[in-house]
Amino acid sequence: MRHVALVALVVDDYDEAIRFYTGALGFRLVEDAPRGDGSRWVVVAPGGGGAGTGLLPARAKGERQRARIGDQTGGRVGFFLYTDDFARDHARMAEAGVVFLEEPRHEPYGTVAVFQDLYGNRWDLLQPAA
Repeated sequence: MRHVALVALVVDDYDEAIRFYTGALGFRLVEDAPRGDGSRWVVVAPGGGGAGTGLLPARAKGERQRARIGDQTGGRVGFFLYTDDFARDHARMAEAGVVFLEEPRHEPYGTVAVFQDLYGNRWDLLQPAA
């Protein structure tokens, strides 16, 4: 079976990324392993451990990568966090300090609100329509 296992996200600092994704977004820390060059292999993922795509926070190296922190998709929503209980997750995330850029709205495809991560990348919190 083939699937997208990880998506790299350029970050400024491993520990602040781990705190945000595991704290504010409620992800779990799957792996945090040092590498010989001073970098780390960090994987965070939402949910309870089933198959799905994880996020690989990768510390920026050099000015070119640092310039992409928070703008990996040119200002578009580039990440989609699905939920089975929009109201619960929206309230928990807002209380944890997550910045929502709009009020929740109902679309034919589900209930959605755009939020930004600690670096400014745009995400959709989305509960698909039944």
